Amino acid sequence: MKKENFISLILGTAGGMLFALGMCMALLPGWNTFKEGIAMGVAGLIVLLVMVLVRRKMLGKAPIRISGKTIGATLLGIVGALTLGVGMCMCMVWEGLMIQGILVGILGIVLLLCLIPLCKGLE
Repeated sequence: MKKENFISLILGTAGGMLFALGMCMALLPGWNTFKEGIAMGVAGLIVLLVMVLVRRKMLGKAPIRISGKTIGATLLGIVGALTLGVGMCMCMVWEGLMIQGILVGILGIVLLLCLIPLCKGLE
């Protein structure tokens, strides 16, 4: 395993776990740890951002340039992930919305799949 892949593995796992645990802490009312969960989620996001910057540096790539395409892809990813999450909530949390939740979840998956040709392009 190359060093940049190992570093990305460690930082990605740590950041993902911090973010996931933070969101659980913030969103599960039984835990009563909303503020601590937000702090842990932000810490996870920071670790993930550091991972991206370190990996790009190790691969010798230029820093990320902010362009209209980058902003559009980021917004599409956010909207797609939120749509998929709302669909899952409709299925698992809210009563009587199973079919609608499945449809909303499929819409979220389609939005996320649109990221592939947007980022990689078509040949």
